[in-house]
Amino acid sequence: MECALCGLHQSLFLDQGTEHRVATMRFTNGIAALSGFLTAVSAGPSGPSPAPPSSSILFKGGTVVAFNQQTQGLKIIRGGSVLVTNDRIAGVYDAASAPKKNPPGTEVVDITGKIITPGFIDTHRHGWQTVFKTMASNTTLIEFFGRYSSFVAPFFWSDSDVYDSQLAGLYEALNAGVTTSLDHATHTWSKGASEAGLNACIDSGARVFWGFSFANLTGLVTVEDLYPIFKTMAKKPALKNSPTTVGIAYDGWGPNPNVGEINKIMALAKELNVSVITTHSLQGPWGFNNSPEDIHGLGYLNISIPIVFSHASFLTPTGADLLRSTNQYISITPESEMHYGQAHPVSYHIQDQASIGIDTHITFSTDILTQARIWLQQTRYEAYLDVLEQDKLPASNPMSVEQAFLLATRHGGLALRRPDLGVIAEGAKADLIVWDGTSPAMLGWVDPVAAVILHASVGDIESVLVDGKWAKKNFKLTAKGWPAARTKFLKTAEKLQAIWKGMPLPAPPPEFNGREVVDPKRVDSLRGPGDGYGSIYI
Repeated sequence: MECALCGLHQSLFLDQGTEHRVATMRFTNGIAALSGFLTAVSAGPSGPSPAPPSSSILFKGGTVVAFNQQTQGLKIIRGGSVLVTNDRIAGVYDAASAPKKNPPGTEVVDITGKIITPGFIDTHRHGWQTVFKTMASNTTLIEFFGRYSSFVAPFFWSDSDVYDSQLAGLYEALNAGVTTSLDHATHTWSKGASEAGLNACIDSGARVFWGFSFANLTGLVTVEDLYPIFKTMAKKPALKNSPTTVGIAYDGWGPNPNVGEINKIMALAKELNVSVITTHSLQGPWGFNNSPEDIHGLGYLNISIPIVFSHASFLTPTGADLLRSTNQYISITPESEMHYGQAHPVSYHIQDQASIGIDTHITFSTDILTQARIWLQQTRYEAYLDVLEQDKLPASNPMSVEQAFLLATRHGGLALRRPDLGVIAEGAKADLIVWDGTSPAMLGWVDPVAAVILHASVGDIESVLVDGKWAKKNFKLTAKGWPAARTKFLKTAEKLQAIWKGMPLPAPPPEFNGREVVDPKRVDSLRGPGDGYGSIYI
């Protein structure tokens, strides 16, 4: 949401005890066939150096949560096998049809008693902010803008800090089975910071749709300054051998668009064939529309490039119709929209054009599994409540675990117009998770989809494959640079956290973006005097 605020409130909090510090401081649509194995690129000291990968990997004897192209739903294969060749799934087999002879050099992995699923897809993320983890547990969205966003960070962060923080966050995501993420990369306040964040994406080995943020940051950078930087990033040679691609993040579509600026950005999007465009869409009281109506009115909604609307809070019926007619998607970030108050009062009604995202992983875990579970139960709650408020009782369950699973996997690929992502099917990208079916949480499972969505945790993820390469194996990240990256990140976090600890928490303004700012009713969890709210312990 940061660009939507450019020039509005950047100085609001910098004037409150921090100003003195400032001085010191698209992939083409459809399935793109690749010939040959994509090797991991290491542009920094902590780039992934996994154990030498086999050209083929056979996952044998497990329960496969595959995708049925005819039904557009899941197909469960018990005692099944999945053959990966190079970066793609070469075959999905039941026990009777499993190949008797494997390609030379095939690594055979016994997954008896285990579950294999596609990797999760996160369609909204701010990856660079990892160092702020646990510091914003009770924050508000208004406070976030003035304390943890790109309105403040550039005055204190080095390019190396951006790299360390971005890389650590991506390793966390890979460990949690998030194989693909759409990063609304708001760390593009300089060429160095932009390159650092992009390098971390490449070095991580994750599949990242890195959305370069075009934002005017007062006293720092203008959108005009960012055009040449973006071109340099989009043409970076290391991208050719990486699952990471470059997209665009932009929050100036409405309600007061700079049409000239938008036309220049979209010309670049077309010229450089970007993989995706993403925007924060917060209508209603927030007033940062960036709505389907806004983009449609400018003539850019019905294009070949996927456009992902993050949050889409207060989406209108007209906006929903436009999404369906142009096949564009929203990213629901369940926990974020509860945590910050963006809310999602109508998102239940547009799940046919929806995917799941994280948003700010500094405030809660970065695993999509948790978000899918929260969203499933929240949707059930709302649908049940509709019945109960009519003084009636529900006769069926309104949302299934399969629907939640597909939102977290297949729908993410559809949002990115990549039908080869988020599914186990022949020809799909080899982005996979192997789940330990014998853990205390999973032991005794019968339905593999229910086991994952309702019972599993990140601790049950045994192995992760991205683009046919091991990212996690036998419960451990495979990147040889991970220990060093961890050590370096901790030093970076200690340095930056010390600065932020010294910043007084900003008082909320009386008004924000034309709306009065008021306190919600605070929860009282303590008997007698006081309410038990407590403090933050940093």
